[in-house]
Amino acid sequence: MAIGAAALGASAQTRTRGPNIVWIMADDLGYGDLGCYGQERILTPNIDRLAAEGMRFTQAYAGSTVCAPSRCALMTGLHNGHGRVRDNIPHGVFLRPDDFTVAELLQQAGYATGGFGKWSLGNPGSWGVPRYQGFDRYFGHLNQDQAHQYYPDYLWDDDRVRLLMENRQDRHAQYTADLFADEAERFIDDNRERPFFLYFATTLPHFSDFREGPDQLIVPSDEPYSDEPWPQLEKNYAAMITRLDGHVGRLMDKLREHGLEENTLVVFTSDNGPWGGHDVDFFQSGGPLRGKKRDMYEGGIRVPLIARWKGRVEPGSVSDHVCAFWDFLPTAAELTGLPVPDGLDGISFAPTLLGGEQAEHEYLYWDYGHVREAFLQGARRGKWKAVRNGLDQATELYDLEADVSEATDVAGAHPDVVARMERIFEEAYAASPEYPVRAAGE
Repeated sequence: MAIGAAALGASAQTRTRGPNIVWIMADDLGYGDLGCYGQERILTPNIDRLAAEGMRFTQAYAGSTVCAPSRCALMTGLHNGHGRVRDNIPHGVFLRPDDFTVAELLQQAGYATGGFGKWSLGNPGSWGVPRYQGFDRYFGHLNQDQAHQYYPDYLWDDDRVRLLMENRQDRHAQYTADLFADEAERFIDDNRERPFFLYFATTLPHFSDFREGPDQLIVPSDEPYSDEPWPQLEKNYAAMITRLDGHVGRLMDKLREHGLEENTLVVFTSDNGPWGGHDVDFFQSGGPLRGKKRDMYEGGIRVPLIARWKGRVEPGSVSDHVCAFWDFLPTAAELTGLPVPDGLDGISFAPTLLGGEQAEHEYLYWDYGHVREAFLQGARRGKWKAVRNGLDQATELYDLEADVSEATDVAGAHPDVVARMERIFEEAYAASPEYPVRAAGE
């Protein structure tokens, strides 16, 4: 779906300067993996400090239950039923010139824009690469499959390949997640005198696949958990999260070094729920939520979200505002004084951040599995959450106020609510030729 933005350029000339925006996004981090969300064994002091100094959201949602469509929703302000990229497969569906991203909006507002880490929305040679979608600077993985590797022999540096020679011949010296943090710090240094948007899309704590093996090479060290009586897989997982926490601390130190804390909104979140490549119950990665990545239950889509803006966002505050990734673009527009583009699914949550009167969504919508045997759909409206695990399956209904764990399906007791939620499934979904929807057995 194309978004018009013709009026933005003129408006940018008269607006007052908005805050710098630093959006930090973990990869496959669960709702319960942080100390400030109840984690008791994994150390996350820097992220916990963000929460203590800012606002912690308890009902924030990712764009999808897997990475590529979640990132599409974040960039474009459109939910899964309207977005360009709606699934991780088939490969080859990328952003196009008529897709309008939050980076393009902020560019037009005079911001320097930099992305570091994992992109997933366009391969080399396509219109979907970051440099064609609003980013002045990009360093990291373009292809989401390559992002499974932590010691590849190259990364993309703007529109060129940067060879990682120290990783050649099966050596493992240059750890990508650390390189992303290095470049993100350099971006702050280079743009400290002008407004900037830093998109830090780390790959931590996403587990590597067969190319490197789940028990080794995914993190340089399992410290500070080396002596814990845990399975090695779980030591590595915890070490990845604590390493990510260290990167967050480095970025915050860099903002302090340049005196930018009072004019920078920092947001921390995750792209979807925890992946089942490790035991998600070992650390209770989903917290009280049911499910994990690739599920339409809360554990697959509800994510931690923390917002810190010194002097503007109330320290230690907690918000139960229901928001989703597609709200980021209109939020950025409001904070920079630009008009919100037409046709978005998002609603700005800037009023929640700043203590104003907040508009609410009529509903939220997600789907997944367009080219598999089961097309999954999820919707939330008020306290009600509906899940349909295939077009030929019955719609399940949960009362999230009474049952956040989605343990009891109450569809039979509320047929009128089920009917409304099924209408949402129909009205929120716009057909896409790239993603044919199939019922089981077709």
